[in-house]
Amino acid sequence: MKTFGILSISGGMDSTALLINMLEKNMDVRCLSFNYGQKHKVELERIKKNIEYLKSKGFNVEHNVVDISILGKLYNSALTTEGVAVPEGHYAEENMKATVVPNRNAIFSSMVYGYALSLVKDEDGGQAYIALGIHSGDHDIYPDCRAEFRDALEYAFKIGNWDSEKVEYYTPYIDGDKFSILQEAEVNCKKLGLDFQVIFGNTNTCYNPNSNGESCGKCGSCQERLLAFNKLGYKDPVTYSSDYNELITNVLKSEENFKNSQKKA
Repeated sequence: MKTFGILSISGGMDSTALLINMLEKNMDVRCLSFNYGQKHKVELERIKKNIEYLKSKGFNVEHNVVDISILGKLYNSALTTEGVAVPEGHYAEENMKATVVPNRNAIFSSMVYGYALSLVKDEDGGQAYIALGIHSGDHDIYPDCRAEFRDALEYAFKIGNWDSEKVEYYTPYIDGDKFSILQEAEVNCKKLGLDFQVIFGNTNTCYNPNSNGESCGKCGSCQERLLAFNKLGYKDPVTYSSDYNELITNVLKSEENFKNSQKKA
């Protein structure tokens, strides 16, 4: 029986790590990315580089970009709305709520789920897993990254579709964080003969990259990524617009200050 893995891939490190995870599990991986009017469209360019790299290593991954860019005009978010600044600071701080894109994961999941249903029908069998790279670090800021939301959405999809017994969610990072995701990805890259640095050099986590695609190092998403790579003992392979050592020093101070504030609360 054929096993399909339908991945909603943003071009960030979490969904890219999940792509590697699914390849290691020998799934027939199909990727969907979304142009939803995000300011950081460089992430879509990075995915294409990784798809090309994987192809050079013998992994042919189907990838399509779905254009729903109109949402950038309709939805209010720091990630899509011109003139609304992307907040800086620790990922868990209140101001990071400005980066929420309303109902984003429901929209993505709905399209991915429909694609999965079509695949199992066209192939006259098989099992499909729709995959999201959501993890515990997202839970406080993004309600649509929580297990309760995923489960409620899956229930709605199952009662609203024929053949839904052939489709399941695949969210292996739901209880993990960016550090554990990187740890697993390093192991999986070695198993598959892939270069960990190349793979993650071809990603974008930054919400506010400059015109050259360099990461800012100051938004919460960048800070969380920097902490994960530093904990793993690696320099992040993407390029930052500021001095890397200075960024690491600042992000470690920010993390310490946040932990101290949590103790006092």
